[in-house]
Amino acid sequence: MTTSNYTTTFLVDQTPAEAFDAINDVRSWWTENLDGQSKKLKDEFTVYFGDVHVSTQKLVELIPNKKVVWLVTDSNLNFISDKSEWTNTQISFEVTKVDDKTQVRFTHLGLAPEVECFDACSNAWSEYIHESLFRLITTGKGRPTPAEGKTLKA
Repeated sequence: MTTSNYTTTFLVDQTPAEAFDAINDVRSWWTENLDGQSKKLKDEFTVYFGDVHVSTQKLVELIPNKKVVWLVTDSNLNFISDKSEWTNTQISFEVTKVDDKTQVRFTHLGLAPEVECFDACSNAWSEYIHESLFRLITTGKGRPTPAEGKTLKA
C-alpha cells in the first residue's frame, strides 16, 4: 500500500536562514504551551493543547538553513480512538532556494489519509503552516495557540 503523507509548501521572499530560524522558534508559530527546547539536535519539547492534544518531539535531524526533522516520541490525542497515533511519526521541514524565493516544504510522515487523525490534523497543520509560520517568516509575528494551563500528560 502506498501511503501519502500530509505535505504542503509555500514560498516567501525571506532568506532560507530567516525561514529556518522561524521554524525552530516553535513557541512563536505553533503553540506558546511548550516545555523544553526546539533549536539544537537532540533537543526535546512537549506541546500542549488543553485536554485535546499533547505530544513530545525530539529533533533528530538538523541541517542549518535547510532541514529540520522531529520524531514524535510520545503523543496523546484524546479526540481519536488510537490516542498515540502520532507516536513514532516524523515532522519534517525542508527549506530550499527556488529562483529568488525561499520554499518551505512541511511533511508529517505518518499522517496519511488512512489514519483517523488525518482530516482534523491536516486541517490544523494547514492553518499553523500557511497562516502562523508563514506570517512569522514574513512579518516577524506568528499566530500560535496562546498560553494556557497544561492538563494532559503525554
